[in-house]
Amino acid sequence: MSSSMTPDAVPALNQAADKFKHGFLGTIGFHFLEWEEDRVVLGLNVVEKHLNLGNVIHGGVLATLLDVSGACSGSYCPYPGRVRKALTLSLTTTFTGQAGPGLVRAIGVKRAGGSRIFNSSMEVLDANDRLLAFGEGTFRLRGGSEDPKGVPVDY
Repeated sequence: MSSSMTPDAVPALNQAADKFKHGFLGTIGFHFLEWEEDRVVLGLNVVEKHLNLGNVIHGGVLATLLDVSGACSGSYCPYPGRVRKALTLSLTTTFTGQAGPGLVRAIGVKRAGGSRIFNSSMEVLDANDRLLAFGEGTFRLRGGSEDPKGVPVDY
């Protein structure tokens, strides 16, 4: 937990994670370590299901972490029962390292944007802070998500 996080932040991060437990993202199993306006840190405990035939984290898992951290960096919503939704317009990825089982972190930072379109930089680090992948993305907030209060969770 970040030293700047309040005790109330842990329940809020758990509520944030609950918003992403449906569909494909629910199968990945990431969790929020930090989330604030313009920045997010996701954690993933890499286990066997995340590995490729070489017993290292699959590139698709890394790309997913880059994608989600980029979208979340520009769609923070602190209101319980509400969410801001973003979709990916463009995503570049560069794979720079390999890791087996253990904790990895994906960090997304919103770099620029307007009322609906924003750009983010993302990276995935292993438990020893070695860079596994990095990327840049362009994302669009879905209708209703331009408002910081977002929209009601609908699942």
